Amino acid sequence: MQQPSRGNKISRRSWLLAGLATPLFSVRAAESLEVKFDGDNLHVSAPSLRFLIGKPLERLKDGASVAYVTQLTLFNDDHVTVVRRRTGRFVVSFALWEEKFSVTQLVAAPGSRSRSAEGLSAAAAEAWCLDSLVIDTVGLARDRQFWLRFELATADQRDLSSMPDERGLSLSALVDFFSRKPKEGEPHWPALERRLRLSDLPRMTGRGRNV
Repeated sequence: MQQPSRGNKISRRSWLLAGLATPLFSVRAAESLEVKFDGDNLHVSAPSLRFLIGKPLERLKDGASVAYVTQLTLFNDDHVTVVRRRTGRFVVSFALWEEKFSVTQLVAAPGSRSRSAEGLSAAAAEAWCLDSLVIDTVGLARDRQFWLRFELATADQRDLSSMPDERGLSLSALVDFFSRKPKEGEPHWPALERRLRLSDLPRMTGRGRNV
């Protein structure tokens, strides 16, 4: 089993301070984070979550692209020690005449390639981003309790350039990024969390290995 490094530990006080930094203006959080298991990876969805809204949507309809950074973090049951982490960077654009969205997932790690999808509705584009974000569970005990957290925020070019790939992102830097106060009028999405045990999760058919 892979052991988390000391760099993956952060104090409860730091998480509390991050929570206190949450801005007062926020979009209502989705009520649940749905999780499925394919035998190798955790897959998430949040049917009530909407992020192609507000000022980001206005910018898209004005012809600009909008970037989002997402993160999935799997914690031990102490809710402090990070076991696995996966970040994703997505750039969304909008075709005015077709009224359809396009999404590109930027390279997550050296050797990987960008992925993209076109001609999507808003709901389909949002779902595509979440479906592209998975957590590897190889080596983890199936009967052990974990906490899974999903986070989402808009990003600018400076943010993207400071995140070359997942290996260059420290936990403390990501805590700062997701807890910072957004610009005036920008939406904020509170983190979604769920306690889980791999053996209790619904299995996806036709994917992953048999366990």
